[in-house]
Amino acid sequence: MITDPIADMLTRIRNAGAAGHATVTMPASKLKLEMARVMHEAGYIDGVERTDGLGFGGMRIRLRYHNGEHVMTGIERASRPGQRRYVKSTEMPKILNGYGIAIVTTSKGVMTGHTAEAEGVGGEVLCTIW
Repeated sequence: MITDPIADMLTRIRNAGAAGHATVTMPASKLKLEMARVMHEAGYIDGVERTDGLGFGGMRIRLRYHNGEHVMTGIERASRPGQRRYVKSTEMPKILNGYGIAIVTTSKGVMTGHTAEAEGVGGEVLCTIW
């Protein structure tokens, strides 16, 4: 049993990128699929596919590389189950002066911190990527 499935997802992506794998598979959930969609839209991964199975099934993420190096130089969990991190739209974190992204879950769905700030909504900061 995994106590923090989002941290598990981020660790699998970080480890697969460091090892140079083309894809990484993991159990799927609605939230993890939405996070992968945001990463794909931001250009950090090449795509995500849902695989069939029991319950939610699984998901396969295709990692993106540039000149043989993983494009994500860092990926960190911001809000944890024991210590949630909520921010207002005016307090969105700036990652590397705007070169990185924060993935935020809001009342309007999962989006980047830039989009949440533009729409004027706050929420829980799930992770930061640079």
